[in-house]
Amino acid sequence: MLQVSDISLQFSDRKLFDDVNIKFLPGNCYGLIGANGAGKSTFLKILAGDIEATTGHTSMGPDERMSILRQNHFDYEEVPVLDVVLMGHKKLYDVKVEKDAIYLKEDFTDEDGMRSAELEGEFAELGGWEAESDAAQLLQNLGISDELHNQNMSELTNGEKVKVLLAQALFGKPDVLLLDEPTNGLDIQSINWLEEFLINFENTVIVVSHDRHFLNKVCTHMADLDFGKIKLFVGNYDFWKESSELALKLQGDSNRKAEEKIKELQDFIARFSANASKSKQATSRKKMLDKIELDEIVPSSRKYPFINFKPDREIGNDLLRVENLSVKIDGETIIDNISFILNPDDKTAFIGQNDIQTTALIRALMGDIDYTGEVKWGVTTSQAYLPKDNSRDFESGETILDWLRQFASKEEDDNTFLRGFLGRMLFSGEEVNKSVNVLSGGEKVRVMLSKLMLLKSNVLVLDDPTNHLDLESISSLNDGLTKYKGSILFASHDHEFIQTVANHIVVLSKNGVIDRIGETYDEFLENAEVQAKVKALWAD
Repeated sequence: MLQVSDISLQFSDRKLFDDVNIKFLPGNCYGLIGANGAGKSTFLKILAGDIEATTGHTSMGPDERMSILRQNHFDYEEVPVLDVVLMGHKKLYDVKVEKDAIYLKEDFTDEDGMRSAELEGEFAELGGWEAESDAAQLLQNLGISDELHNQNMSELTNGEKVKVLLAQALFGKPDVLLLDEPTNGLDIQSINWLEEFLINFENTVIVVSHDRHFLNKVCTHMADLDFGKIKLFVGNYDFWKESSELALKLQGDSNRKAEEKIKELQDFIARFSANASKSKQATSRKKMLDKIELDEIVPSSRKYPFINFKPDREIGNDLLRVENLSVKIDGETIIDNISFILNPDDKTAFIGQNDIQTTALIRALMGDIDYTGEVKWGVTTSQAYLPKDNSRDFESGETILDWLRQFASKEEDDNTFLRGFLGRMLFSGEEVNKSVNVLSGGEKVRVMLSKLMLLKSNVLVLDDPTNHLDLESISSLNDGLTKYKGSILFASHDHEFIQTVANHIVVLSKNGVIDRIGETYDEFLENAEVQAKVKALWAD
């Protein structure tokens, strides 16, 4: 158990947390949510002991161990991969290192013999004899092959390092597990495995993630950071979001009788509980939902941007034809001689072996990178592009208002219209006069989405569009794209996003593509024959 008592954090200009008191209990997975800048990662750092709170303290049970997913990819460059994982259980690793050092001594003394006997007993008690096989199994489950286990971290790719650090955090059955964006950089198979691992994990998990599908799958509770407080809610992210929205609607409905409002809340809880799957986590949530008190369902202060794309014309008979496309970056072949055709009604998700591949394809389609082969867009198409790296778009010192003005039509080139437009994208008042080159990552993406809405193109080309966005903006973008009447080409790691937007999956490799038309993402993942083909294609 992890107990948080009277935690406050005061900066010079504001108080981030105010007298937070929570108990995080074993057997539960808590999704820590809050608007961008609310302090989610900071709160995890307080729990981890990396930041000292202004007031209050945290405590765990005697002999309990906390494990944290670190993003320090370059701290272990000269350390073998297997040892990096073992370091996740510091006490065990320290005992192993001391024990091994004693056995290597040439002048082995009686004192050394006594000390090594003590260490052997402690090593066995900590599960040391199974440690290396357990660590190796974790690495294998995350797709790190046996031949890499004894290599130094410096020999791994960045994606492989991410997986090793995740294995380090999971190793040794910690009593409390802190995970900040654990799915970042993971492939589909690794995310699926991690979900199952956490569903069956018997201790306490606290996770920050922008992946709604992940939060829905693994979480028993939401820990909502709002108004400087953190309040626990039973259920996963969808339950929290839908119930808080319903509570807000009922709060504003002054003409409804209290009994009618209570009945609607009760019906909502019953419907949500009945839809729970049979997984361990969902069963646990259902039991808690059956006992939930109505006053636990309260409105949230969250604000959602208004995202609505309207194409100014329909696409004709042709959308896109790609033939024999190849891309090299720094002499390395990223895409090799691939061909595919997209049709006007397609909303296509590109699934690659890595982000380099999907970004290279999208940049080639937009003429943003050198390539060989042919990319032929239909003559009636107009493309609006959201790149993964938007730094070139914001090099000027223009204000948001002036930067956006260049994409407005003659009728829209009006301060009142543009201010109102930006207000709906959560840039209110004088915020529209901020320079675009000082915006945060999330603000830049919201400005780019504003540009795309003004362009009124009939094709949207989006490279990892949810990157940097908070959950509220992701949800609004998701809704906007499902209603969009044009065609969409995109790459994303967000399961919910792909499932609800795409009707066409194109799997990329250096050796060709797998083209799945009229298939949802879940159907694609559940098709064992297709997944075997994907695995074989990526293995070559």
